[in-house]
Amino acid sequence: MDNLPSLTEVVRDYDLGANKKLGQHFLLDMNLTDKIARLATPLEGVNVVEIGPGPGGLTRALLVNEAASVTVIEMDERFLPALADIGRASGDRLSVIKGDALKFDIATNISAPRKIVANLPYNVGTKMLINWVTETPRFWDQMVLMFQKEVAERVCAAPGENAYGRLAVLCQSVADCHMAFDIPARAFTPPPKVDSAVVVMHPLADGQSYPDLKLLGQVTQAAFGQRRKMLRVSLKSFAKKHGMTATEWLEKAEIDPQLRPETLPVSDFQKLADILKA
Repeated sequence: MDNLPSLTEVVRDYDLGANKKLGQHFLLDMNLTDKIARLATPLEGVNVVEIGPGPGGLTRALLVNEAASVTVIEMDERFLPALADIGRASGDRLSVIKGDALKFDIATNISAPRKIVANLPYNVGTKMLINWVTETPRFWDQMVLMFQKEVAERVCAAPGENAYGRLAVLCQSVADCHMAFDIPARAFTPPPKVDSAVVVMHPLADGQSYPDLKLLGQVTQAAFGQRRKMLRVSLKSFAKKHGMTATEWLEKAEIDPQLRPETLPVSDFQKLADILKA
């Protein structure tokens, strides 16, 4: 990999300007891309999936850190020649797929063990995360993902924090989630309007992971749809569809109906879902 040109040279030589419509912001500092890749180590024997590699800074770091294979999914065909250069230098450990990552079935196409490591596009990052978290059976062994800092905070938030909501409940029902470090906007080319942060997600053990994320998603969507209202109000319509009042449902779960959803721990939302399954 040492004989490859710098990322700045790659962007210049291949005329790779960022496409704002695709949410592209390039991280060209190899110290930072290596720091992200090392959060996913050990990578020996692991097949890594990266979304939106762009000029390939993180891709290089994953290969240098001994990933058995790296599969990158890139919509923008302008980056394919630069990625092919990395592939030739990697000893055939890099596979490049041109397409939409939202339509790519990782579980079917990539052999286990699998890790997802990516600087996700700002415009679709949350949707991708929800898809991966809610897919059963779980197909990933770890995820190291960069988001807008606001989204990263929503993934890792605790009850009572302003960022706590549906995304935190879903993610923390299947994984231990923590923010590893922030990356300031100035580190990117071009710089976005907001800072970013890297989230590390380790799956919970089978007995701890909540099994029905679809149902839990429905409960949290109802609860946080009116997050400033008391639960007996925000859950009124949803409870009625299931043949009970919100107060009856909440009391059965031993939850005060006058509480607001942002105060409930993840386990309470799981209890509400469990009652619907009973």
